[in-house]
Amino acid sequence: DVQLVESGGGSVQAGGSLKLSCAASGNTFSTYCMGWFRQAPGKEREGVATIDSDGSQSYADSVKGRFDVSRDNSKKTLYLQMTSLKPEDTAMYYCAASPPGSSGTWSSASMYNSRGQGTQVTVS
Repeated sequence: DVQLVESGGGSVQAGGSLKLSCAASGNTFSTYCMGWFRQAPGKEREGVATIDSDGSQSYADSVKGRFDVSRDNSKKTLYLQMTSLKPEDTAMYYCAASPPGSSGTWSSASMYNSRGQGTQVTVS
């Protein structure tokens, strides 16, 4: 399993931007499908975006056109650029790793076998 550490969260006003990072350990990062999830208090965890090993991306409808997921395999780092932030984007954001051969819906947490500790994003 890969170890994941998120950073870049913070407090921002509505309409602002933040860029989250997720640093991974190990030598297999490039082969993993990587995802971003979020969970707000009292709400279920939600899949936000994913990027596969071939660079293909998927997004939740709620963030399409505002968020952009990317990866730098040479740095073993996953990113989430968030723009036009809204108060409803407030949540703890987690990155997660899905090993090759996993099956399932990209937004299903069960597809991922590693998860970071999370970074808080607050939009007011």
